[in-house]
Amino acid sequence: MVADQSGLRYGQPMRFWAAIVMTSVTLGWGGEEPAAMSATPGKVFVLPIREEIMPPLLYLVRRGVKAAMEAEAEWLVLDMNTPGGRLDTCRDIIAILGRFPGRTVTYVNRDAFSAGAFIAVATQRIYMAPESVIGAAAPVLLSPGGEGVMQIPDTYEKKMVSAVRAMVRATAEKNGYNVEVVEAMIDKDKGLKVGDVVIAKPGEILTLTNTEAEREYGHPPKRLLSSGTAASLEALLETLGQANAERHTIAPTGMEQVGFWLNKIAPLLLIIGIVGFYIEFKTPGFGAAGIIGLVALALYFLGSHAAGLSGMEWVLVFIIGVVLVALEIFVFPGTMALGIGGASLMLIAVIMAAVDMYPGMPNIPSLPQLRLPMRNLSLAVVGSALAIAVLSRVLPRTPIYRTLVSEGASGMQTEFQQQAERSSLLGQVGVTISNLRPGGKAQFGEQIVDVISQGDLLAKGTRVRIIDFSAREAVVEPVTDA
Repeated sequence: MVADQSGLRYGQPMRFWAAIVMTSVTLGWGGEEPAAMSATPGKVFVLPIREEIMPPLLYLVRRGVKAAMEAEAEWLVLDMNTPGGRLDTCRDIIAILGRFPGRTVTYVNRDAFSAGAFIAVATQRIYMAPESVIGAAAPVLLSPGGEGVMQIPDTYEKKMVSAVRAMVRATAEKNGYNVEVVEAMIDKDKGLKVGDVVIAKPGEILTLTNTEAEREYGHPPKRLLSSGTAASLEALLETLGQANAERHTIAPTGMEQVGFWLNKIAPLLLIIGIVGFYIEFKTPGFGAAGIIGLVALALYFLGSHAAGLSGMEWVLVFIIGVVLVALEIFVFPGTMALGIGGASLMLIAVIMAAVDMYPGMPNIPSLPQLRLPMRNLSLAVVGSALAIAVLSRVLPRTPIYRTLVSEGASGMQTEFQQQAERSSLLGQVGVTISNLRPGGKAQFGEQIVDVISQGDLLAKGTRVRIIDFSAREAVVEPVTDA
């Protein structure tokens, strides 16, 4: 009993001091245990933020976050040196970082100005290199040419500042940062005072060096913004307890810039692809229009892949759809199922290629995820309909059309020869060798011809007569025995 009483008497103070220690830890880490104390080596993905915050960088971040999620990485480290950039791109990057389920850290490897500072507070911790700087995040308005900064009207400036403060305040609160510090970087009228210490006077935009950002204020003391200074990225990983971690660096490929421009013209690429296939369908053989259409659609899928929106699996789905449609037209005409199935696969592939899907998400996209691809597809459908309407009236009267028709017959048949062949078949009687629904095939003597009825469904073995020609098919009518 004495031992038990003694243990109780000393155990309570020990638990008390343990609670004090854990409280200090919590105050320093925003409700989380310091990584260096608790982490075990895992997978670390390093994402370089080494340029202006512009749409191509968004593509790099999206690709990096998805790669880290697929690898089930424990850590995502932003290696940052940026002068800032576009607010809309910054907002999108913050949203993407929010999808990563593991720990996120920003290493300010020299500068984190403007939008870079916003992205930094979107990660759970900030570390800084010696003599590095963070802050100066007041919104500015670029000139139309992007070559300078314009004077912002006072009312508009207040609206911009208010919107930016709201966005960054929510992010800062989520990750346990001092909201007053972040707002002082945005609003020049705010200033910053912690206790009795004036850090930035009203009228000054807050900018912090690494030593200023990690300085402790208040009771109990808490670091202003940064969790510490690390001499290098390797030193940071050692601080995080990840010196022996499996490390992956997401390197820019140069395709991000290409992907940006390809996605800018995505609706135009779809229009060219659809119109190219339409012209190819209306002319015999396979020629320039089909090749142009295929190239345009290939560039569309390449742009989506470079943007980190989709993998190459949707290209495969699209190719399968093209094969099914080709089988319907050239091998099994009139079956309908192959054509409908192929067209459906092509449509799904075009839409899903532009849907931003992440590992672990439901396979069925939500309505917000479908907004961009459906907008592009809608523009493409309207544009294609207008282009086809114009081309159907103008193109047949041009030398280009006659060239397409002549070259379309694999270079072996001229338009005159085709007309002669059709004239010889006109009026001939044959037998259908497939069901006509209404298209199919029929045999006339030794020759097998693609035919189409006048809307009637004709069974295999029906005697038919050629009465006209429509595009590639001969128009037939059933022949009844007298």
